Formats: sequence, C-alpha cells, structure tokens
Amino acid sequence: MTRIGQVAMLLHAGDREEARNRFAALWEELGEHGDPLHRCTVAHFMADTQDDPEAELDWDLRALYAADHAALAARGFFPSLHLNLAADYWKVGENRMARSCLGRAREAAAVLGDDAYADGVRAAIGRMELRLDAPDQLP
Repeated sequence: MTRIGQVAMLLHAGDREEARNRFAALWEELGEHGDPLHRCTVAHFMADTQDDPEAELDWDLRALYAADHAALAARGFFPSLHLNLAADYWKVGENRMARSCLGRAREAAAVLGDDAYADGVRAAIGRMELRLDAPDQLP
C-alpha cells in the first residue's frame, strides 16, 4: 500500500502519465491473484489516470470487481467506487446505468462514518445527481 500511495501522490501532483505507467507496473506485479484490496486500490487510481472515458470505465469496473473479492476490507470503498462508475457511465452517455450506480453509491454511503471523507463522498453523490437531472449538461 505504501507504493500505491507514492504513485497516488504523483497522480495528485499532476503527473498523470508517470502515474499511469507506475500503476500499470503495479497492476502487472499484483497479477490476477494478487491481494484484492491492493488490486481494487490500483484499479481505482488507474481509472483516474485515463484520458479515454471508456478506459476509465473499464478500470473502475476492475476496481469494483476486486472490491467484491476483498470482502469487508473494501466496504468503505463501495460508495466511491459506485459513484465513479456513475460518473463514467454519464461520460459515455449511459444515463440509465449512471442512475443505477448512483443509487448503489447512495445505499453504500450508509456505512460511512461522520468525517471529512464521508462528507466529501456524500457531497459528490449530490453533485452527480444534479448532473443527471440536468438534461442540457454535457460530460
């Protein structure tokens, strides 16, 4: 997780290409049978490095799949994972799927505590709902 965090810092500093390359290397290193929580985290960040909305959607789906296999360890990720999928589907024009994922995000947010992270996720869910309700708003 330390190495994942270091690459995430690159991403947040704006070096998307280098972060994408390093996350790809970590993904390969983890392999198909790597720790599901680590795979979830790498895929979740890898989605944020993508320029193509379809590729972003693919990585977010990988993150959700890995989280499903991480059991309770990833429970707190589900609201964000479903929210990211809602945004991905909205970007590719799949509003029905976006609404479905947004509903799952809202349901999953019930497990979140009362802290800054939870507040941020809940606010982002609200913003995504506004986007979906504004038919003239483009991705």
